[in-house]
Parts: sequence; structure tokens; C-alpha cells
Amino acid sequence: MTSELQAGPDGLFRCPWSLASPDYLRYHDEEWGKPVRTDTGVFERLCLEAFQSGLSWLTILRKRESFRRAFAGFDIETVARFGPAEVSRLLADQGIVRNRAKIEAVVANAQAAIGLADGIAARVWTYAGPAAPAPVSRADVPAATTASRALAKDLREHGFRFTGPVTAYATMQACGVVNDHLVGCASR
Repeated sequence: MTSELQAGPDGLFRCPWSLASPDYLRYHDEEWGKPVRTDTGVFERLCLEAFQSGLSWLTILRKRESFRRAFAGFDIETVARFGPAEVSRLLADQGIVRNRAKIEAVVANAQAAIGLADGIAARVWTYAGPAAPAPVSRADVPAATTASRALAKDLREHGFRFTGPVTAYATMQACGVVNDHLVGCASR
């Protein structure tokens, strides 16, 4: 077992980042790396990863329910119809990250997602490759991969914004397209 793993409150060994807060622990154990195959679920994670850019993931996790309320549960059809009035409403919503470019990107991404004949979930999952060897340490977990660069390029070609290779890879991790739990982690 790698020395980076740490025992959680229940004695199970986990990826070290997961023990920094109860929110991280819950996210690590219940969501991160578990397959998400619905369009709404993948769209939500893609949006949240874009909002996280430049911020702490903990900030996003703690605002997640506010994001869900603000963006109609990340219902793609509904968000795609958001116009200037909804953008203004979102810019005034203290429960979310009030960044105009990111808010407008969510709306544009919903519109782009509608244009994907196979849906956003199927599109993201086409970039799942053969299972890579389990990372032994945090140093073995990349920020981006060949697959995430290809996914980012594909999404941009379809009109998506705030979906660079790092955001694409974080989405792949969040949706279980890749499993970056460390060797010996209880969630592996």
C-alpha cells in the first residue's frame, strides 16, 4: 500500500485529498470515479468543473445545491433557453460563482449539447480507453491526457466553451470515465 493513502474516520484507506473535509470525504466515497451516464449528470459535472477553474473544488462542492437551483437542475433543454434576463439573475445569485464568462459558457454549452446527436454523455464516454494502471501516488495522476485533449477539441468544435483539456479530464474523472483512485484506496 502506498504511503500516501490515509486512514479515514472509519479506518479505511483513501486518497489523501478526500480527508481534508467531510464534503471531500462524501464526494470521494459516493461520487468521484463512479460512472455517470446520463446527459444531465455529465452536463452538471462538466459545468461544475468549468466553474471550478481557478477556484477550490471545495468551494464548488459547497455551492453545488445552489448551482443546481440556479441552473434548473442542469436540465440541458431549460438552460439552453436562458437569455439575458436569466444571466442577470445568475450574476446576482450569491449562492453561486458569479462569473459572467462562466455563466454564459454554461448556457452556450447547453445549446451545444442539444446539437450533439448522440448526447453529451455518450460523447464524453467515447473517450474512455482501456483501463490505465492504477496510480500509486498523486504524482501519477495527470492533469490532462491525450484523450482529454481530444475530448476538449471535439467539444470546442461543437461550440462548447470553458472545456479545455484539464476541465475535460476532471470531468472524465468525475464521471468515472477514468478511475484515478490510488492503488489501495477503499473506493478503487
